[in-house]
Amino acid sequence: MTQRAAENIDIGRVVVWMGGALLSFSVMAVSIRALAATFSVFEILAVRSAGGLIVLAALALMRPALRPLLRTRRIGLHALRNSVHFAAQYAWALSITLLPLGTAFALEFTMPAWLALFATWLLGERMTPSRTGAIALGFLGALVILRPGLQSFQPAALIMLAAALGFALAAIAVKKLIATETTFAILFFMNAMQLPMNLAGSSATFLGKIEPANALPLIGVAIAGLSSHYCLTNALRAGDATIVVPLDFLRIPLIGWSLYGEPLDAFVFAGAAIIGAGIFWNLRAEAARE
Repeated sequence: MTQRAAENIDIGRVVVWMGGALLSFSVMAVSIRALAATFSVFEILAVRSAGGLIVLAALALMRPALRPLLRTRRIGLHALRNSVHFAAQYAWALSITLLPLGTAFALEFTMPAWLALFATWLLGERMTPSRTGAIALGFLGALVILRPGLQSFQPAALIMLAAALGFALAAIAVKKLIATETTFAILFFMNAMQLPMNLAGSSATFLGKIEPANALPLIGVAIAGLSSHYCLTNALRAGDATIVVPLDFLRIPLIGWSLYGEPLDAFVFAGAAIIGAGIFWNLRAEAARE
């Protein structure tokens, strides 16, 4: 099999796994919006971590063959990754409750630009002309969306930019972890470590606020929180971080307009188009590289 054919197969697997991740992240965003009036961000994320931990622990109990997969030689890197991801996840969830979803998602798409910078330094990935262009266009698009100095500037947008930076660092850590750790272990330690972090910021009686009316979004947060990272981790196994993460741009920013009647902001779409141009330029170049 030629190198080019192998790359095409890998890219196909990346697209399939990222399709699952995109659907999961969208479900989680909608679920967080539905729960924000009743629960704090810490409480919502505690449900996410608890749900994932329950599912993974149940699988380990029912299938003893999975238990050896939990062995780790890099508990320190797990702790570092989950501390960064915890902060980024909180900032992301908070932004979802403060910003129009189109703006939030568009700013989140700056993550590939951050990732390309860090991947070159921390993972030794090549800095190609297309990757450089994606970084430049990513930051240009972010400036268009933020409109610094104009009355329409939203300070909460900076929170989402910080979240995108944190997610990029967390993805770098995952890329390092998959060299020695199983997907099962990465997911287990993510939920086990982040659950107490979220509980520390939650009300002691928040479980009493659970009602039949919010059961569906709570289930959505728990399932999507696990499935999104399962798909993303497997996508990272199939390709470079700078190929995998840009596919997150395929998440539909019109979801805020279609579900919540949020106005369509021309600056958001212009900025998202600039970011997307850089992302797809890079993807096209990567797919053509021999």
